[in-house]
Amino acid sequence: MNDDVVRLLDLLASGASSEQLAHVAVENPRLAKATALALRIQATLSAHRRREAELSALFDTASDLARLRDTDAVLRSIVRRARMLLGVDVSYLSLNDEAAGRTYMRVTDGSFSALFQKVTLGMGEGLGGLVAQTAQPYATRDYFGDERFQHTRPIDSAVRDEGLTAILGVPLALGDKVIGVLYASDRTRREFTPDEIALLSSLADHAAIALDNAALLEEISAHSAALHRAEEAHDRLMDLVLRGGDVPEVAAAVADVLHGAIGMFDADGTALTNAAPLAPPAEAVATSRAAGRAVSTSDGWVCAVQAGPELLGSIVLAGRADLVDADRRLFERAAVVTALLLMLRRSVAKAEDEVRGELLTDLLTAPDRNPGALLARAERLGLDLVEPHAVLIAHAAEVPRTRLALAAGRCAALAGIHAEEVVLLVPAGEPGPLASRIAEALRSAVDGPVTVGAAGPARGPQQIAEAHAEAARCLRALLALGRIGEGASMAELGFLGVLLGEQSDLSGFVRRTIGPVLDYDARRGTELVRTLHAYFAAGGNLTRAKDALHVHVNTVVQRLDRIGSLLGAAWQTPDRALEIQLALRLHTLRDPA
Repeated sequence: MNDDVVRLLDLLASGASSEQLAHVAVENPRLAKATALALRIQATLSAHRRREAELSALFDTASDLARLRDTDAVLRSIVRRARMLLGVDVSYLSLNDEAAGRTYMRVTDGSFSALFQKVTLGMGEGLGGLVAQTAQPYATRDYFGDERFQHTRPIDSAVRDEGLTAILGVPLALGDKVIGVLYASDRTRREFTPDEIALLSSLADHAAIALDNAALLEEISAHSAALHRAEEAHDRLMDLVLRGGDVPEVAAAVADVLHGAIGMFDADGTALTNAAPLAPPAEAVATSRAAGRAVSTSDGWVCAVQAGPELLGSIVLAGRADLVDADRRLFERAAVVTALLLMLRRSVAKAEDEVRGELLTDLLTAPDRNPGALLARAERLGLDLVEPHAVLIAHAAEVPRTRLALAAGRCAALAGIHAEEVVLLVPAGEPGPLASRIAEALRSAVDGPVTVGAAGPARGPQQIAEAHAEAARCLRALLALGRIGEGASMAELGFLGVLLGEQSDLSGFVRRTIGPVLDYDARRGTELVRTLHAYFAAGGNLTRAKDALHVHVNTVVQRLDRIGSLLGAAWQTPDRALEIQLALRLHTLRDPA
């Protein structure tokens, strides 16, 4: 190996520049090939060193980004590192606004133009808009001479004001979703190499993950703070309930926390507070009940109040068009607390109802056992039974008795269920008009017809028990007469009331009037009594009677002939017909089956 080759290798080993290596070939043309090889080796080594430096820089960048928790700090670090790694004049970053369909400038480094720093791009506009839309890197050595992307006056003005010429943009992507664009740019023409594009793309990948992490951490922090706030509010509400707070107090506390108007309603939609919100639509309550979540309406928010599958009521929030998740969950917690409060109220009411129910049962079944004790028990409940009271019995075929009794409790001094009917004691008044008013009030409360029989006024346990028996007879008469949904006393029932009086021999009257027909039906299994009902209901018209009975008209004629043979030929005269119709009504009243 000659001295010139050794010298060439020595220069290569010492990191000599390309110019120094090329000078060897000039001095000794015979070493041209060796010099060319040395230059190639030097280029390879330089590329490796540059790649090593870039990887080191990327590693440092990833480490720096991983330590950052603030989104703005992450963005500033990304842009500053991009400018440093690529050695450009200006670097910047834009983020996409999907709702608006635009991408806007967020952070810049090296920029001096206020116009550039505030520029906004539509999706597909300018180089950056194209990157955001296609999720592909784009580079240009001469921005204003490049026609591959859409130029717009606002964007071009901003780029010109910044003095930029060469621009490289790469997408910030999370999976298939582009969240923004990272740029590197120079104020002079420049060709961005594939290595530089790959380098900026790698940085953008790190940046996108760091941004996602920072956003997630901020969300977790906000969620944690919201949970803490919700827990404090829940504890406040629970403490209020356990200290004996009532529905209006809980509603006021919830309104204070959520900064809106709160209304609370029972299962029937009756307001439990005096707040402004109206009762919620039944559909909204049903939707909330099915989903187990609060639902939005045109007026605010609604949440069903329930205990297991049972609907107890609803809670309404007005004045808040939108609720963040934390506030929505707090509103739903308020519904849970309201359910607890209503259950506690029910338990207290149930205990009171049991005491009142026991008193009512003893008054009606054993009034003479210990009248003094009954009066004393009533006095402890705020009742003075020495004063006159009307006794009423309410009946609603389509309404559960417990619900009817609950509604009746709002109309009476004492109300409860006795002998499968709802009984009310109301301070003295004319029993007939009182029964009519209470029948109407209960119809509105339960949304269905309620029939009320009344008697009295009565004083003391014995008279109250007697009045109850009379009210029961009155109720049966109302039902037998088809006066469903009405309220009356015996006085309003006319001569039928007299017949139903305590001293009337009703059974004897029925037996004397239609006994043979009743016996015939009992022995033969026929329907003569039913035929009489249909005949009189049709006003004696045989055609209408046969339609009601669903038989041939000849069958009706044959049955009426049989009735005539049993009751006598004069059974259709006005007086006898009236007696027979009255006996039929009384028979139905005393034996509905």
